[in-house]
Amino acid sequence: MNTNKKNNNIIILSIILAIAIIAAAFIFSRRKETTAETAAENTVETAADQAADPAAGQAAETAADQAAEPAAENTADNTKALTTYWTPDSPVAQSLRDYVSKVTDPADTANFIPVKDRIAVFDMDGTLTCETYYTYYDTMMFIEFCLNDHPERVSDELKEVAAAIKPGYLADESLARNFAKAYAGMTMEEFYNYAVEFGKKPTASFENMRYIDNCYLPMAELVQYLYENDFTIYVISGTERTTTRAIVANSPIKDYVTPNHVIGTDFEVKQKGHETESSNMNFKYANGDELVLTGGFIQKNLNANKSIYIEREIGQRPVLAFGNSGSDTSMMNYTIDSRNPYPTQAYMVVADDNVREWGKQNWEEKSADYESKGYIPISMKNDFAQIYEEGIVPAAEQYKEPVLPAADSTENAPADTENAPVDTENGTEDTEEALQPAA
Repeated sequence: MNTNKKNNNIIILSIILAIAIIAAAFIFSRRKETTAETAAENTVETAADQAADPAAGQAAETAADQAAEPAAENTADNTKALTTYWTPDSPVAQSLRDYVSKVTDPADTANFIPVKDRIAVFDMDGTLTCETYYTYYDTMMFIEFCLNDHPERVSDELKEVAAAIKPGYLADESLARNFAKAYAGMTMEEFYNYAVEFGKKPTASFENMRYIDNCYLPMAELVQYLYENDFTIYVISGTERTTTRAIVANSPIKDYVTPNHVIGTDFEVKQKGHETESSNMNFKYANGDELVLTGGFIQKNLNANKSIYIEREIGQRPVLAFGNSGSDTSMMNYTIDSRNPYPTQAYMVVADDNVREWGKQNWEEKSADYESKGYIPISMKNDFAQIYEEGIVPAAEQYKEPVLPAADSTENAPADTENAPVDTENGTEDTEEALQPAA
């Protein structure tokens, strides 16, 4: 009797235990389903939020990137940065050190920028390199090509255009179109090599200076500093792209800017033998074919074209921008746009040094104007401890009149004579400012 009772109790306890296990399994299963549904709803809501607010979406992606990828440590000694060619008390150098310190510090979650998004863009003429001998590298190269090196290759009209370029000339798109015409028929390799060979010529505007010795040493030091802190550097120039590549590749920044990170004005390029065909879809490149300049012109990389080219070729906003004129403001504004999810800064070089350079800009006026636009002005006079290599100083005079060769019967494409450069008080590649004659 007692044995039967004990067996019954065991059976009842087993049944109760089985029911409890089944109930627990059911509750656990429901919790998993609820969690999955909640996660799915959150994912949908996040996607909707990102679609409605791109900046918030990119910020969310940034947070995910920071969590997913190992943080890039800032191993550079920041206290020694920008101390070779920048003045010891330069507020600009200090602002750059402060900026780089915070955006490369993984612990500073409010300001940290992932390596893939550390993009800095630099204008070239007047920002990285000299533009006062007496004008831009590409303009002096055009003059030399037409009047001295290869007058047999260009028309009389183009020679006249080259000889007419004087202080105060208008560096507009029509002049750039004439540049393109001058080099028609050259292969890309020939054109690149000519840009390099021209750079070896001495400039009359400075003593002990070749055209290629044109890099501002403080800006080269800055490029190296940013590169060492995992910034990707782009040069965004109004100078033609291949010419810009030749200048960069023969400068102190050659190890920090690759050819595919150079964006500039574009001349038309075709496959040799197909120069007159309307579409490149009509033929294919074969082994041994040459790419040549046709004399055609595509686009001048100034003003709004700079921001458009950045979007097309980089595909995202930079976080640092450096320029020196009104034609760079689109690039600057595109960088510091309020929709950029990262800390940003934009700097403008002011040519206010008339002792070591041919600078004639008024610091008080320029700096106030740039600051009102949200840019940080850089004084060549006060922020640059040294501008060029030792021994390079301004010559006795900045400008010398070019000599027009005797006219010949060369039959080349005519120049755009209706819009040839004119002697105006408002003209550089930035049409807001004029290239002034030497004092």
